[in-house]
Amino acid sequence: MLPGVWTFPSLAALVALVFSAMLLRRYLRQRRSYLALWAVALLMYAVASAVVAAGALDGWTSAEFRAYWALGAVLNVPFLAQGELDLLVRNRWVRSALYVALAFVTAYTIARVRTAAIDVDALGEQLPSGKEAFGDGTPAHRLPQLVSIPAYLVLIGGTLWSAWGMRGRPELRDRFWGTLLIALGATVIAALGSAFAALGELLPFSLSLLAGVTVMFVGFLRASRRTTSERVSAPTP
Repeated sequence: MLPGVWTFPSLAALVALVFSAMLLRRYLRQRRSYLALWAVALLMYAVASAVVAAGALDGWTSAEFRAYWALGAVLNVPFLAQGELDLLVRNRWVRSALYVALAFVTAYTIARVRTAAIDVDALGEQLPSGKEAFGDGTPAHRLPQLVSIPAYLVLIGGTLWSAWGMRGRPELRDRFWGTLLIALGATVIAALGSAFAALGELLPFSLSLLAGVTVMFVGFLRASRRTTSERVSAPTP
């Protein structure tokens, strides 16, 4: 293993933790449900990235791999997607049904990952794959296909739909580009990160973790800038 590879997922964990703290702070101030959901998702991402760093540094335990798989490979994407749906869906009954679905997916994922048998020999790899650790086609191994991929498509579809609605409006330029950066960062994690994880390539996987969450964070910061009208109407300090 290349020395220092663990630093990249450690940095990804730090960025995600700061991102989550900022989202939580805004939620406490604004009480918007999507901010709370995104804060939880980024906290999951931070924990999963920290586990990758620990596994790269000292070797993997079954508990660490279960945490990485449940929080990083499966659950953080549905929470991000639910936050995006909260922005787009106004019908309270539909939103309630979506929350019930999210609760079911969360409980099912935790139950499957917690009780799944793990091949301890597979944990000797620098970056164990779910296929080798849980067994090809087992319920725990298939969770990303059943949960993360559909949730990613919902997240990207909703994000691009939001960006489309802001196109051509100069006062929303920052939000437009910030939203596109969020979609780009999520795609880096979902596409490149998943591909490198399946191949067991620790270094490029770790870099994709760091690059993806950093791009998402930059996108959120840009999208959160006040518009021109908001700056003009703001009281002078």
